[in-house]
Amino acid sequence: MDMPSSYKPFNIIEVRFKGSRKEFFINVDNLYMEMGEMVVVESSTSGYDVGHVSLMGELVRMQLKKSNTREESVLKKVYRKPTPSDVEKYELAKSLEWETMHKARTLALELGLSMKISDVDYQGDKSKATFYYTAEGRVDFRELIKRMAESFRIRIEMRQIGMRQEASRLGGIGSCGRELCCSTWLTDFKTVSTSAARYQNLSLNTLKLAGQCGKLKCCLNYELDTYMDALRDIPTDINKLETIKGNAYLQKTDIFKRLMWFSFHGDDTWIPLAIDRVKEIQQQNQQGIKPEDIRDLTIEIEVKEKERTYDYENVVGQDSLTRLDDTKTKRRPSKSRSKNKNKRVEGAEVKAAPKKPVERKVATDKPVEKVASEKKRRFTKNRPKNTNKPNSANEG
Repeated sequence: MDMPSSYKPFNIIEVRFKGSRKEFFINVDNLYMEMGEMVVVESSTSGYDVGHVSLMGELVRMQLKKSNTREESVLKKVYRKPTPSDVEKYELAKSLEWETMHKARTLALELGLSMKISDVDYQGDKSKATFYYTAEGRVDFRELIKRMAESFRIRIEMRQIGMRQEASRLGGIGSCGRELCCSTWLTDFKTVSTSAARYQNLSLNTLKLAGQCGKLKCCLNYELDTYMDALRDIPTDINKLETIKGNAYLQKTDIFKRLMWFSFHGDDTWIPLAIDRVKEIQQQNQQGIKPEDIRDLTIEIEVKEKERTYDYENVVGQDSLTRLDDTKTKRRPSKSRSKNKNKRVEGAEVKAAPKKPVERKVATDKPVEKVASEKKRRFTKNRPKNTNKPNSANEG
């Protein structure tokens, strides 16, 4: 879509580097660029860096507002589009990251440092490398930097990150089958507590609630506000209801259907009650009144009708699995029987005479030549006559 002639394009672009690192740069020379294109930009230290354009135009202005960044605070510039030599040096630097990370891990183990080096990011001009590590506390890595500088011959920067930032840099597939949110679109990591799982009636199983980072999943906060709005009218201080029959204890709460299920001690049947009915019985218990029965007949009828409708329906158009069980195999008639079944000659119907069974006897004492001649004679005898000749019986 072409922009108006009086429109001045926004001169700030967003550039994506390795992992989830993104930064803003000023397009001073107004270079024409497209999404995903490689570009050479200014580095925070000496030299230059190479990244890919991730956002352009007015969307960058919205992204600046989202990240609370002013346009005046963006000072780094876009240098140029990469030349073949820049691309070759960039690919060479990226090919060294895996080997450099493993060598740095062995050096940290030799020094006995309690840290985990999770990723290495080389600068585009191959003059600097940033090591990302995770640790429980502070680590004295001065001796480690000296040894790495001697072995790698580059400038080294150590940066400590958290477990969630490590998962966002490494990436992966979540339990939902999709790529991790932290490595695709999630930028800020909010705190997640176990109370979010309690409000949503989820089982407090750490294996199911924890993500690849080892912390609680960020997606537990996605639907928390909806559950909190639905829980406003549902009483949370009710664990049992007193009746003449006995105490009915709360088993579960269906938040969106606004139902609470109770059961008596030693009884396996659960009784569904509406929220208004539960509040009414609670008020009666506070006044010292115990109802005879807590069953709500209208709710039970609705639940039973819904359970009946849950049945398999052939919505895909599949064939029945038992379609071949009751079928009987029919014998296919031979061609000779179908031809001689109904013969019509000059308007008259003639039924074919039943053939006599031919007795086949094989004489083992006869020579081979006589057996062959008898087979030939038997074949000419049983051969059907020519149907083109007129029938002598109906000739008159």
